[in-house]
Amino acid sequence: MPTQIANVLCWASDVEDATLEQAAKASRLPFVEGHVALMPDAHVGIGATVGSVIPTRGAIIPSAVGVDIGCGMIAVETDLAAAQLPDDLDALHRRIAAVIPAGLGRAHETSNWESGDPRWAKLPDPPERTDLWETKDRTGVRDQFGTLGSGNHFVEVCLDERDRVWVVLHSGSRGIGNKLAQRHIEAAKGVMRRYFIELEDPDLAYLVEGTPEFDAYISDMLWAQRYAMANREAMMDAALDQLFASIGTGAELRRINCHHNYTEMEHHHGKEVWLTRKGAIRARKGDLGVVPGSMGTSSYIVAGLGSPASYNSCSHGAGRRLSRSQARRTLTVESLTEQMGARAWDRDKAERLLDEHPDSYKDIDRVMADQADLAAVVHTLRQVLNYKGA
Repeated sequence: MPTQIANVLCWASDVEDATLEQAAKASRLPFVEGHVALMPDAHVGIGATVGSVIPTRGAIIPSAVGVDIGCGMIAVETDLAAAQLPDDLDALHRRIAAVIPAGLGRAHETSNWESGDPRWAKLPDPPERTDLWETKDRTGVRDQFGTLGSGNHFVEVCLDERDRVWVVLHSGSRGIGNKLAQRHIEAAKGVMRRYFIELEDPDLAYLVEGTPEFDAYISDMLWAQRYAMANREAMMDAALDQLFASIGTGAELRRINCHHNYTEMEHHHGKEVWLTRKGAIRARKGDLGVVPGSMGTSSYIVAGLGSPASYNSCSHGAGRRLSRSQARRTLTVESLTEQMGARAWDRDKAERLLDEHPDSYKDIDRVMADQADLAAVVHTLRQVLNYKGA
């Protein structure tokens, strides 16, 4: 159950003072319509807290949506059983890596799709207005479509409590989403300077509805959300192709694709608001979602319980406990290798993946317990293969 702290409603039992202070700053903005809901995986972010849900009227905070607009999860349940998986999961790992480039800035340099590949049909056209686009952005949109990225983005093959095989993937709007977000954040800061508006945190700069800057942001933001969702679809198709080909059979039973960095117009507490979820997923009653843990821990398929207090939201994952620099300083390759056990994973990139060590994240089971009133567990997933960008 949540704790009320001024205008913040917090579901986290493991939360730092700095996180609460940052959420409080956002909650004091004059256009915030109600309280800020803080999810159990909350931690400090840029401007707005990761794991926060912010209702606004008449304005949007670009940093609250985040720099990876539309980042989210996709999961597919297959008709395969654990016993049907190939004995050599490392070979399957290599097959997936060959069709889904991963890593910072990676594009389709060595695995160009054929012109007739059906995945291209998922690529959305650029928005009608491209005020802050640069010429090279159009090339990047195509080159990076169907690529994973780096950081905490991943492809996993998992087994649920029935030993049913799932494929789970985490990614967003890639380089173009990041560039557009950064440009609009800077544009919002420019608006603040132009009108001599001082904020508790300059990264909370906002755009006012009805202005050209707001309209340009909405156009790019909604497009980047479509791009991110389609990107996940295309990569999932590629991963499933390799899984089924390696076994010689297999079919998809259901697919769940959900954002956790986005905003959209929703109706809450009798009002129409821009509801921004930064590191949170929509969890209306019955909504299916994907809540990943970390490398070496469980992930969850959940069904929303429709909590009005959380604006029909729940956590998007475990949430970081250590910053990336702290993780690299304090954690070891040996302990990461031990925790990954017999899984097929990027062993050759272990040193570069230290900032993704399970110990750099909060306890996912504690997060799930904290949000028992927000989402119900439908399936518990354990990894047998993990592929990450590094």
